[in-house]
Amino acid sequence: QVSLVESGGGVVQAGDSLRLSCAASGPFVTFSAYTMGWFRQAPGKEREFVAAISPGAGRTYYADSVKGRFTISRDNAKNTAYLQMNSLEPEDMALYLCTSRKGPYTGIWANDYPYRGPGTQVTVSS
Repeated sequence: QVSLVESGGGVVQAGDSLRLSCAASGPFVTFSAYTMGWFRQAPGKEREFVAAISPGAGRTYYADSVKGRFTISRDNAKNTAYLQMNSLEPEDMALYLCTSRKGPYTGIWANDYPYRGPGTQVTVSS
């Protein structure tokens, strides 16, 4: 079982930046063996893939809507993944969820990631 806890959400204005963190814990063999992903869900909308980073050195993947503005990274020594969000837009406002799966990146579907944190709220005012 992998436990994930997000932090770093908040209320910002359009154009501002935020950095989300996701701390992983549990009896896993090694954090570096897990693909880490970020999803988001706004009220009344489907859960949406945002970004993912593969195990090890970390190849990155992004939704088109955030490409060039968001950066996902990981620190395997700290068992932590990050999502740097720049040039935030009102459309980015959502509950951001950290997810993980053991093994390689397999895609953007939420069901591919069996572990999920409770989420951190990002609110962007125009």
